[in-house]
Amino acid sequence: MLPWKRALGPLTALLLAATSLATPAVAATPTAAPTTLTSVSAPAVSTSSSSGWNDYSCKPSAAHPRPVVLVHGTLGNAIDNWLGLAPYLVNRGYCVFSLDYGQLPGVPFFHGLGPIDASAGQLATYVDKVLAATGAAKVDVVGHSQGGMMPRYYLKFLGGAAKVNALVGLAPSNRGSTLLGLSRLLPYFPGAGDLLNEKTPGLADQVAGSAFLTKLNAGGDTVPGVRYTVIATRYDEVVTPYRSQFLTGPGVRNVLLQDLCPVDLSEHVAIGTIDRIAFHEVNNALDPARATPTTCASVIG
Repeated sequence: MLPWKRALGPLTALLLAATSLATPAVAATPTAAPTTLTSVSAPAVSTSSSSGWNDYSCKPSAAHPRPVVLVHGTLGNAIDNWLGLAPYLVNRGYCVFSLDYGQLPGVPFFHGLGPIDASAGQLATYVDKVLAATGAAKVDVVGHSQGGMMPRYYLKFLGGAAKVNALVGLAPSNRGSTLLGLSRLLPYFPGAGDLLNEKTPGLADQVAGSAFLTKLNAGGDTVPGVRYTVIATRYDEVVTPYRSQFLTGPGVRNVLLQDLCPVDLSEHVAIGTIDRIAFHEVNNALDPARATPTTCASVIG
């Protein structure tokens, strides 16, 4: 599990700790093994709750007709990245699913390190699986960091636009970062520093100016028919400058977290893992017809 407290400023930590005590936990039910680059062991998860995410018997409701697919960030995985947001959405009536992608041979737990175009292919396979299980026509996708950028490749080059209604990116690496910025993720993932000795194309693809990002961003940021929301924090220390995360084009909404709550101190990891103010804005993006104002009070919502 991630050492969450490192990811917070003092005030945010106090607010979120208070609400976490009052919020019931929702466990993830086990997933069938996703299509991967290699077979890896997965972290143990509780199987005692049928109301958790990755429940393939879940059928979308009239209020929330599209399943939500969560896409973790670099060095993350399908469980730890979403211990905060997945239960938040399940408790609000969504069918929620998450996948592992970008695995390297012999590297368990830390994912999102394989070639990003191949990872987008894994997402395509997983979306088809979710649609088949739920009977839905489209999904909504929510991603953190690389997981907010990688689906754009799926939408643009792999036919995903026909199967995705909305993409919500939490601190997405849409224009990449410096390698120094990416290396700042390592303290949040003990042991991950050893991976610097491995070949990690998922990191190389996210270096600003890479061939992958040049191809992804050529010809415009968006594709027709998909709504895009980017939620960024001015305290992002990984994807910098933070405004490089924002997209341009039809159907785009760019949100700066501190415009909603000036005292929110969340940085790159916290915005996607534990920040309930950001979670409230994700819910608004998924259900704009029922959106309510996101403020500092959303931490207890």
